[in-house]
Amino acid sequence: MTIPSSPDTRSILRSSSNDSRGSVQRQSLSGLRLQKHADYQRAYAASRKRQSSSMSWFLAPQNASGTAQTSMPRVGITAGKVLGKAHERNRIKRRIREALRRHRDALPQGYDLIFHPRRILLTIEFAKLEGEIVRILHQAKTEAAKMATSQAPSPATQVTLVKHEL
Repeated sequence: MTIPSSPDTRSILRSSSNDSRGSVQRQSLSGLRLQKHADYQRAYAASRKRQSSSMSWFLAPQNASGTAQTSMPRVGITAGKVLGKAHERNRIKRRIREALRRHRDALPQGYDLIFHPRRILLTIEFAKLEGEIVRILHQAKTEAAKMATSQAPSPATQVTLVKHEL
């Protein structure tokens, strides 16, 4: 069987092969990443360190008052030289970013999340890494909800504030 090689036929074959991949679009984390050193420092100061089996993580609200439910979540990944050579650190960060990309809808809105991976992430299976990321995101979301309710003033407090102002 021979396939005609006219330019029109080639473009049809190319478009049909692209359609076979499906219409699933990759969503990147490029707009959701912490980039400035000051943002990292603010997040470290406003949060406490939490541990999991293969990484440490920090969760902090994005604004100073502690409630920021309207802004997009942001993620930071740090990989110091203690994790290995550059290609190993890059591989660890790529694996974490891919797991986060797959579950970006589970990120807590209005909060910054910073991951400090351990060296074991080089050898751990991706499915286990992804499961741990999902577990951390679930914990972060529940903790963000707790932080939002504890920071928000109750209606009784608002009423007493209004009475004192009169």
